[in-house]
Amino acid sequence: MPSLKDLKIRINSVKSTQKITSAMKMVAAARLRRAQEQAEAARPYSERMDRMIASLAGRAARGPALLSGTGSQDRHLVVVMTADRGLCGGFNSSIARAARARIAELEGEGRSVNVFCIGRKGRDQLRRDHASLIVDTIEGVTQRGVEFASASEIGGRLIRMFEEGAFDVCTLIYNRFQSAMTQIVTLQQVIPAPVPDQEGDAGGGLYEYEPDEEEILVDLLPRNVATQVYSALLENTASEHGARMTAMDNATRNAGDMIDDLTLTYNRTRQAYITKELIEIISGAEAL
Repeated sequence: MPSLKDLKIRINSVKSTQKITSAMKMVAAARLRRAQEQAEAARPYSERMDRMIASLAGRAARGPALLSGTGSQDRHLVVVMTADRGLCGGFNSSIARAARARIAELEGEGRSVNVFCIGRKGRDQLRRDHASLIVDTIEGVTQRGVEFASASEIGGRLIRMFEEGAFDVCTLIYNRFQSAMTQIVTLQQVIPAPVPDQEGDAGGGLYEYEPDEEEILVDLLPRNVATQVYSALLENTASEHGARMTAMDNATRNAGDMIDDLTLTYNRTRQAYITKELIEIISGAEAL
């Protein structure tokens, strides 16, 4: 049985941990609100960009390589977006698990795969099994908030890799924010740009473009890559804050339950020591 001193030290230790997790929960909650607003504000622009490209692609005689591809799908680049820090529940693990499943699926089809990591945690988890596939890692992208300049730089690197023949298809893997408790692992192809089926006036029948569609696509497609990367970073950041807030809330509650249990054990142990001392005093008095 632990001594009273040991129990007291442990109670104080858990209380200190509870203060830390409670503070982290409040910080995550404050950051979540702003990140959620940014992610939700970026969605209409990103969706409209997809519709515009689909409209242009449907009318263009031929499109740039960023739209039409290389004519092959043998080489894939998987961009894994995770956080640089932990203590956010299963946020990073769910993305890494989806990346492993995607890599296994592509390799099972005989494709070659490379991994581009955005965030330290993704690299740390994937290099255990796929260290040879990781071609680059970027850290600290969201440390001071998500900026379009950072997303544009990442998009530019992806485009240069594509133009140099490093891959045929590029897919982003990230968590799409739904709520503080729910994040949806999302796989999104960005190169070549996917062209969904269009219906009604979304097909571009009501619009005339100047200059022609091919020229617009040459300028618009690189912007689209940067926009989709930016949107994914915003979604991922909001998901990270939501997951961290939920995890720290659970940790704070668990610490409270542990403190209650330890306090009960401390009181019982203290009462047992007092009873033992009383018995010894009474036994000594009777012996005299």
